[in-house]
Parts: sequence; structure tokens; C-alpha cells
Amino acid sequence: MFHVEKQSGDPSKDYQLLIKQVEAITDGEPDLIANLANAAALLYHSLPEVNWAGFYLAKGGELVLGPFNGLPACVRIPSGKGVCGTAFATGDVQRIADVHAFPGHIACDAASQSEIVIPLKVNGQIIGVLDIDSPVKDRFNEVDETYLVQFTEVLQNALSASTDAS
Repeated sequence: MFHVEKQSGDPSKDYQLLIKQVEAITDGEPDLIANLANAAALLYHSLPEVNWAGFYLAKGGELVLGPFNGLPACVRIPSGKGVCGTAFATGDVQRIADVHAFPGHIACDAASQSEIVIPLKVNGQIIGVLDIDSPVKDRFNEVDETYLVQFTEVLQNALSASTDAS
């Protein structure tokens, strides 16, 4: 059985716990969808002020909706379009304080005000992105980015062993 811990008020401590939890839920599990689904649920239910957490997976040069928690979302995002497509095209983390000020923002949920998107790389290839939205402007900071990159590194290591990730 798994349960989500309450936030301690110390973001570094909370993220360290999240990283231990994603290590535990991916340990020995090679399935891409199972790992991403559990990771999305863990983030959605653990992070404060988040209204969407999930993954888009690379297919044919675009991103296609993968496992997530939150309201129904955009199904396909072209490379280079919006925050997710930009992270996919550049391979760089996108931390956006105000999504409405981002050129070409794709509004899947009108309540979203800020967003962080982290590319997922397996064996040097971008296989998708982690996307987290918040209804609060400027929700994500350097601490969030640092630990969410570490969170995705745990996933990337688990997925590197997966035959589904290629």
C-alpha cells in the first residue's frame, strides 16, 4: 500500500521524500506506462498548488498525451509549439512564471497560470516531457526545477532499462 506524505513546509525535504518515493515505485518495474502513471499521480497528489501533472510522449515528431492527473488535456502538441513543444524541440527545461505571456502558449486548462516542463531523455533521445501546471502565477522556482530534474533523472534511469522506452 502506498500513501502520500503531508508537506513538511521545507521544500527541499519534501522533494527528497518525493525522489525516494519515485525510486521505490519504479524499482524493478520496466513498463513505461506504469512508471509514468505512478509518477504523475505521485506529483499531482504531493505538490501544492498544482492542477495538472503528467507526461507527453514523443511520436512522429510531435508530443502525444501520456499518463497524467488533472482535467482532460490537449492530445497532440507539435514540436516547437507552446511550452511543452518548446521543451521538446530545444531539450531545455521551461519554467514559465506566467503562461499567458509565453508566445504561442497552448491553453489546455484555462485555470493554469504557470508551468514547468522538463524533457525526458532515454539513451540520449528525448522520449517526451514532464509537464506540471499551477493555477498560481510564478508557482515554480529554482528549487522546484532542481528537484524536478532529479525526479525525472530517476524516471530516466528506470526507463533506460525498459524495452518500451525505445
